[in-house]
Amino acid sequence: MTVLWPLADIPRLAAGIPGSIDDRVRLIDDDLASQLAAGGRLDTLLKALEFATQPGLDPDGKLASSLCIGIDPDLLVTVSNMTRGYLVVDNPADPASSAREGSGSGAAAQWLTRLEALASNTCVTALPFAQADLAAVADIGDSSLLSSAVAAPADIVDGILGISSVRGFTWSATGGVDAGAADALRSSGTGTVLVADNSISPPTSSPTSLLVSTDTAPTAADPTGTLAATHYDSATAAALAGVGTTPSTPALTPANQRFDLGTDSRTARLQDALGAINFHALVGADRPGRTVTVAPPQYWTAGGDEPSAILSTVSSLLRSGLATPRPLPGLITEPPTGIPVTSIDVPTDLDASAIDTVRTQSARVDTLAQSLVEDPQSALTPRLYTAPLREDMLRALSTAGRASAEGDDAAAMARTRLTATRVGLDTVYGSVTVLAPGGVYTLASEQSPLLLVARNDLPVPVNVLLRVDAPPEMTISDVGVTQLPARGSRTITVPAEVDDKRNLSVDFSVTTLDGTRLGEVSTVSVRSNAYGQALAIITACAGALLLLLAGRRLWHRFRGQPDPADEGYERP
Repeated sequence: MTVLWPLADIPRLAAGIPGSIDDRVRLIDDDLASQLAAGGRLDTLLKALEFATQPGLDPDGKLASSLCIGIDPDLLVTVSNMTRGYLVVDNPADPASSAREGSGSGAAAQWLTRLEALASNTCVTALPFAQADLAAVADIGDSSLLSSAVAAPADIVDGILGISSVRGFTWSATGGVDAGAADALRSSGTGTVLVADNSISPPTSSPTSLLVSTDTAPTAADPTGTLAATHYDSATAAALAGVGTTPSTPALTPANQRFDLGTDSRTARLQDALGAINFHALVGADRPGRTVTVAPPQYWTAGGDEPSAILSTVSSLLRSGLATPRPLPGLITEPPTGIPVTSIDVPTDLDASAIDTVRTQSARVDTLAQSLVEDPQSALTPRLYTAPLREDMLRALSTAGRASAEGDDAAAMARTRLTATRVGLDTVYGSVTVLAPGGVYTLASEQSPLLLVARNDLPVPVNVLLRVDAPPEMTISDVGVTQLPARGSRTITVPAEVDDKRNLSVDFSVTTLDGTRLGEVSTVSVRSNAYGQALAIITACAGALLLLLAGRRLWHRFRGQPDPADEGYERP
C-alpha cells in the first residue's frame, strides 16, 4: 500500500504583482492564518502525520515508509513569505489598493518549522504548481508555463524545506491526463504520472504501465513510450473526497455514483472513507502482491479527528499484515509491467475564454522576460521579477475547490485573478517609455542627430529597441539595442536626415526585443534649419559674387584707379 498525503490550499497570493526582494507579499484574504494556527485544517493534517509516524506508534516505520507527502509549492511559497510579515488587500481585484496587516506570521513560521522537521525524514513529492489543470497548461502550448507547472515545483519545495524530493513524478490534480498533457509531461522530464485507475484504458491491475498516445504498443525507438502511468483507486479517492468541511466529487466519478454529499452527515462520510480503505485489504487478502495507492484530493478539507482516523486505519492494516508498505520512490522506479494503456480525457471546469486569456498573458510575460537583463549588483533577477506573474497564470488554472460547492467561487476568483494580472502587466509594460520633449526640436543641419531620453521605472535593467514612425521627408537610422538601467534613464542619440524646411511630426516608442511596444508613443515635432539644395545654391552664388567684387576692387587698386564703389567715401 502506498499513501499520498496532500498539503495544499486554494491560491491566496494577490495577482498582478511582480517579484521583489524587500516588499512584503499581499494576500487576497487572511483565511490561511487560521488554517495554519492550532486546530486549523493545515495544522490538523500536519499534526496527524506527526502523531501517527512517531516511534511509539510506528516503531517499525511501516506507516512512515508507505507515506509520501504531496506539497503544493504555491502553498509553500505563500507560507514562507508570510513568515516575514505580509499584507491582506481590501479588494482582490485591485491588489495595489489599501491593505491591512496579516495576522498569521507566527503561525506560518511554526507550521513551516514543523513541516521542515517532518519532511527531513519522510518521502515528499511536489504537486503541480497551484494544482493546475495539466490539460489546460498543455493546451496553451507555452514551454515556460509548463516548466513552471511541473518542473519548477520540485526545486521550490527542495529550496524552502532543504530536502531532496521525489523527482520525475507528477500527481495529476484532475485524476487523469489527456494526450496533449501526456506529451507535455514527457517533454518536461516526467517519467511517471499518477492518475485514477478509471482514467486509463484498458483497465489494469499492474502497478505501472506505459502510457501511450495511441493503442499501438511503443517501439524501443518511440519517444512516446517514455511516460509510465501508476494509478490510485478511484473509488477510495471518491470516498476520501467526501471527507471534510467541503466535500467534493472527483471529475471522473461515474454519473450513476454521484449524489448530493450534503445529504450525508460528516460522520457518515468519514465512515465511508474508512470502509473504502479497508475494502481492498480485506477483500484482496487471497490475492497477495496487489498494489493499492490511496490518494485523497489534493485540496482536501479533512479536519478535526478525520485525518488521524484515516492514518490510524492505514496503520492498523500495516501492523496486522493485511497490507505491506510500498514506498512511492520504489514504485515509480520499477519498470512498467502492465500492457500499454491510453488515457481518457478528463472533463474540465475551466472555460475556453480563461484558457485563451492565460495564453495571451503568458506570452506577454515571456516577451518581457526575454528583454530584461540581469544586474550582477542586484539580488532581483529577471526570473525572480517575472516568476510571480507567470505563476499567477497557473493560479488561474487551479483545480482547487472547483469540484465542490465552492466551484463557482473558485471560477469567479480565477477571473478576478486574470483581470488583475492583465492590469499588472499593463503597468509593467507602461513603466518603460520615451519621454516626450517639450516644444519643437530644431536640428542645426539637415544631418543633425536627435537626442531622446528613454526612461525605465522597473527595478531591473531592460534591453529595448527604438521604433520610429517618420514622414518620407525624414530618414532615421537604426540605433540597435539600447540597455536602460533599473529605475533610470538614458539618452539615445538618433541619427536623422531631413530634406524639408517644414515642421515634421515623428512618433517614437520603445519595444521589447521581439517588437512588442512598451509604454506610450511620444510625438516629437522636428524642424530643420537646413534648406537642402536651395540653400546650397544660394550659398554658392553669394560666395561667387563676393569673390567677384573682391577681385574687382583688387584690380582697380593694382592699376591705381579709384574704385567706383568708393565714390563719395574719399578721405579729405
